[in-house]
Amino acid sequence: MRTYTNQSKFYRMMVHLFKALKVVKGQSLAEFAVVTAMMATFITTALPKFSDLMETGKAQKSIQELDKLLLQAKNFYETTAAQEGRGRLPGQDKFDMEVGGYTDTTALFNDLEEFTTYTNEIIGKKWISVFGTENVHALKPAGTHFEDDTVSSEINGKGEVICNNCPPGREKGADEWYVLFSEEVLVSQFQDGHYIYVVIPGSGTGEDVKAPRICVADVESPKYLHKIMDL
Repeated sequence: MRTYTNQSKFYRMMVHLFKALKVVKGQSLAEFAVVTAMMATFITTALPKFSDLMETGKAQKSIQELDKLLLQAKNFYETTAAQEGRGRLPGQDKFDMEVGGYTDTTALFNDLEEFTTYTNEIIGKKWISVFGTENVHALKPAGTHFEDDTVSSEINGKGEVICNNCPPGREKGADEWYVLFSEEVLVSQFQDGHYIYVVIPGSGTGEDVKAPRICVADVESPKYLHKIMDL
C-alpha cells in the first residue's frame, strides 16, 4: 500500500475517491465497500505524515522565535555598549559575568548533547528562564528544573526579590527581556515548550577583550532547538 508523503498528493487522492463515491449509485454494494475501505486506509497512512508536518511547523516557528531572541540580545548588547562603555547581555551585571551555570562553551556543547528533555534535573538547573518561570503568559512546564536569575531576600523584614546577577537598581534578566520585546512574551508553539538561555562570560581587556556568548533554547528539546551567537 502506498503512503502519501505530502498534503497535495493526499488531497488529489481524496478528490479522486470522492468522485468515485458520487458514481457509486450504479455500482454494486461490494464495489462501494472496497472504495470506502481504501479511503479509510489512505486516511490512516496519511495521519502520521500530517503529524510530522505539524511538528516540523512548530519546530520551524520555534527556531524563528530563537532568532528573535538573539536579535534583541544583540541590540541590547550594542545599546549597553554605547550607554555603559562596554556591552553586556540580559541578566549580566558586567560582560565578564555568567548567566546560568556555564563559564565555557565546551561544557555547554557537551551538555546540549545530553539535554534532550526538560526533565533533566542536573542540566536543567544550569539554565535561566527568558521571561521568568512564573510569567502568567508563558509558564514553565511541570517537571522542569531551570530557574530565574532572582533570589528571595529578607530586607528590612520584607520578602523582596533582588537580582542575583545585578546590583541594586539594575533590572533582572527576565525584566530586561520583557522590555526588549515591548512588554510582550514569546510563547513556544510546543505544549511543553518554554524559552531559556545562558550567557558564557566574556573576558580580557583592551585588544584582548573577548565578548560574551549567548545560547537560547526551547525546552521542548534543547539539544535540537537551540541557537548560539557570538558578539
